[in-house]
Amino acid sequence: MLFSSQDTGISVRKRVIKILRDICIEQPTFPKITEMCVKMIRRVNDEEGIKKLVNETFQKLWFTPTPHHDKEAMTRKILNITDVVAACRDTGYDWFEQLLQNLLKSEEDASYKPVKKACTQLVDNLVEHILKYEESLSDSDNKGVNSGRLVACITTLFLFSKIRPQLMVKHAMTMQPYLATKCSTQNDFMVICNVAKILELVVPLMEHPSETFLATIEEDLMKLIIKYGMTVVQHCVSCLGSVVNKVTQNYKFVWACFNRYYGALSKLKSQHQEDPNSTILTANKPALLRSLFTVGALCRHFDFDHEDFKGNSKVNIKDKVLELLMYFTKHSDEEVQTKAIIGLGFAFIQHPSLMFEQEVKTLYNSILSDKNCSVNLKIQVLKNLQTYLQEEDTRMQQADRDWKKVAKQEDLKEMGDISSGMSSSIMQLYLKQVLEAFFHTQSNVRHFALNVIALTLNQGLIHPVQCVPYLIAMGTDPEPSMRNKADQQLVEIDKKYAGFIHVSNYNVKFYTKTEVNMLLYIADNLACFPYQTQEEPLFIMHHIDITLSVSGSNLLQSFKESMVKDKKKERKPSSDEETESDSNSGSESESEEEASKPRRLRKRVDSDSDSDEENDINAVMKCLPENSAPLIEFANVSQGILLLLMLKQHLKNLCGFSDSKIQKYSPSESAKVYDKAINRKTGVHFHPKQTLDFLRSDMANSKITEEVKRSIVKQYLDFKLLMEHLDPDEEEEDGEVSASTNARNKAITSLLGGGSPKNNAAETEDDESDGEDRGGGTSGVRRRRSQRISQRIT
Repeated sequence: MLFSSQDTGISVRKRVIKILRDICIEQPTFPKITEMCVKMIRRVNDEEGIKKLVNETFQKLWFTPTPHHDKEAMTRKILNITDVVAACRDTGYDWFEQLLQNLLKSEEDASYKPVKKACTQLVDNLVEHILKYEESLSDSDNKGVNSGRLVACITTLFLFSKIRPQLMVKHAMTMQPYLATKCSTQNDFMVICNVAKILELVVPLMEHPSETFLATIEEDLMKLIIKYGMTVVQHCVSCLGSVVNKVTQNYKFVWACFNRYYGALSKLKSQHQEDPNSTILTANKPALLRSLFTVGALCRHFDFDHEDFKGNSKVNIKDKVLELLMYFTKHSDEEVQTKAIIGLGFAFIQHPSLMFEQEVKTLYNSILSDKNCSVNLKIQVLKNLQTYLQEEDTRMQQADRDWKKVAKQEDLKEMGDISSGMSSSIMQLYLKQVLEAFFHTQSNVRHFALNVIALTLNQGLIHPVQCVPYLIAMGTDPEPSMRNKADQQLVEIDKKYAGFIHVSNYNVKFYTKTEVNMLLYIADNLACFPYQTQEEPLFIMHHIDITLSVSGSNLLQSFKESMVKDKKKERKPSSDEETESDSNSGSESESEEEASKPRRLRKRVDSDSDSDEENDINAVMKCLPENSAPLIEFANVSQGILLLLMLKQHLKNLCGFSDSKIQKYSPSESAKVYDKAINRKTGVHFHPKQTLDFLRSDMANSKITEEVKRSIVKQYLDFKLLMEHLDPDEEEEDGEVSASTNARNKAITSLLGGGSPKNNAAETEDDESDGEDRGGGTSGVRRRRSQRISQRIT
């Protein structure tokens, strides 16, 4: 108990580990050695001193070469390792992978590599033990024990294969026959799954494997896919993907399997469409469930739109699969719905762009946000997101490894950035609903929601400000494991952004649905605080900029999603109207597209900026939905951002700061740099007229007139212009940067109702002495961008 406690002091834990280590090394036959090893090895990610002690312990205990003649010592070592692996079956094997990575990495540059030699010995002897246990399974008295040890040995070999697959290359042909294991117990299924995972990693590394060997693997895997359940299918399809894509290129073999299940789904769909009350689906439910899962699993590992599969056909397979799976997500049977969603999740890993389809967004968000929706469906959607993020993380790690190998030849880093951008965009779509799942009554829903957010934060896909309040709330969860995980995420955020969490609760209130009068109260307090040093208001303004960049983008996106391309789409046009509709829809879509582009990229019909603005307003007005709720929502939420803009302008005017000084500021710099007294201006008052007028108008309960609509549309376009110029591109020339600054200030002036953003030039003696490039040149932009990147996750 003392050793397991999280509150135990580091020095105590070190002493306990040393005692256990001495017992394990000096008395290898001690009865409780497995239990002690499990306790020690789980500390592999502890504080640095303890981590080093654990690594040294297991290097001496397991990963030191054994003399060839000492068979007894090797057998004892094998039994100890496999017993520990078996004991950790339910808690996972991350510790083993981490331990092995740590030890192998420590001797990468060494001429003598004892850990690598010990690993080779262990793998070779594990294979020998597998053969021995296989032979003894015929002994009915010890069948259960030997079956368990066989599973532990193969699992341990898989763990070695994950870290160093080269160690298993010479044993691949020995492992292949285990794919033909006749399954009657849970251990039999585990043998097949682990062998499939080993071959998936090892076969692509083999030099000139025989055609017979490869053909046998493909046939064995296909039999297993057709015969057994989800877990076996998932691992066997993954193995088949590795073998076919990287070695055999036997695409016709896979195409035939895909068409078998895709054809079955298409037939069942047609029959159900003809007669929804028919019992055909009920009678064929097992085949339907298997087909939904298998089609998705195959789409995860194979791109069937590649010509190697479909030849010269113009049919878009991924869209057909999406249509088919989406059909069954609307089925009345929850089990059918669940399998269809699982299939979708698999397909999205191969084609993540499908998650931007409107029907997919509607499906995911409705399941996550509907309080009456099935818990199983909620969990499956969260699992889909989790699996996608895990797969993307694996791809990124592989891209980084490949980048290090060929850094001078190819720009693989850029490829990784593109993938990361896709992941970030996807998570922004579903972030709000995932975070709200933190408050679900079922702990399983909260568990998977927290997993998704942890992966999202660890990969840097969103700004952490959006998650901090939810993580703080999760810190009160009844389950200790979730409290600890939420707290760990906050610790990691605080490490990266010192002091960030302390102000994020104020910032977060400004792009959420907090009452506007509460936002006004908070902004009024922040404006009137008796700031003493420059550090204090600069810190506030720095985080206002960060919050604006995140909240503004989210606000614009939600408004844009509410727009429609054609108002006539809500009713079916008559035959006389169809021709006119076809001719008009193109122009309306073009208008919306033009209005949504950055202004500097749009087609200019007139050189006058007022005329351009009027055209933009008219274009967006055509795309507004009949329902005015999105407009009211935009007007309400935008008040928080308006208040932030007004607060920043007030602090600038009050303290006499220039834009350049604000952009130069970084919280990570020495406090002494900004530890100077503020020279407060007199007669500067905080008067948020826009927000006060909004509260007086009671817009939520009043009729929305055309004039009000135009006003809100103009505000939307001003916001968009502000966001376009919030962070100027590094490549812009000197003059363009100046134009960008002017555009930003014009947008702010318009948003604040004519309140001109003052003090853009240095007004204090301190500013003049900064020696900063005040012309807005490229060097200043690079400096500002580097500061922003270091403080903000995009």
